[in-house]
Amino acid sequence: MKKNDGPLNPPTGPGARSSAEAPELAGILIADDHELLRRGLCAVLAERPDWRVLGEAANGREAVRMAASLKPAVVVLDVTMPELNGLEAARQILADAPQTRVLILSAHESEQIVREVLQAGAQGYLLKSDAGRELIKAIDALLGNKPYFTSTVARMVLEGYLRAPQGQADETGRLSPREREIVQLVAEGRSNKEVAAALGISVKTAETHRSNVMQKMGFHSVTELVRYAIRNKMIAP
Repeated sequence: MKKNDGPLNPPTGPGARSSAEAPELAGILIADDHELLRRGLCAVLAERPDWRVLGEAANGREAVRMAASLKPAVVVLDVTMPELNGLEAARQILADAPQTRVLILSAHESEQIVREVLQAGAQGYLLKSDAGRELIKAIDALLGNKPYFTSTVARMVLEGYLRAPQGQADETGRLSPREREIVQLVAEGRSNKEVAAALGISVKTAETHRSNVMQKMGFHSVTELVRYAIRNKMIAP
């Protein structure tokens, strides 16, 4: 286990801000049992001075412990790790802190793994072969409350939605018209503030509607809400 105590690329010189004036950095936790890959991911993340790697875990159980203590905004989890695999680690992390964003790393394009990733509540799935090119883009998306999938995996996910049994497809009758509006806007990646502005309601009311929808439909993550919206043709794939 390794913790990084200082921010990446701290500002220096006469114009640098003090730590009290500096903007809050987005904390990231990396979990992979291969040290070389962790080092590579840290090097990629060093391109963003507004992010901070809070720590590195070498297995899933360590990742769960570190996430509980460090409270990262995003956890990057290898799907295959000793002691506790990435999927189970994701479930435990999200059960303790549902607001955490989880990005799963995998060496394989497996539809079964993708389904399990979604069921675990993770918001992103990135192939290790694409990490060098897409890691920053993926974390940016998750920090913006949007799901992110490697392009080939995204096609598999959408094909899975399209194959959903017709009997399960139309579930929108359980929601009021206003709640269906909320679902569409959230699925499109709008923040609570943007939802409120679009509907002419207060941010608090938008938050309440969103919470009610999640509870009524049994959604445990925004990813599940997006799946629902696509399956019911509320947004385009």
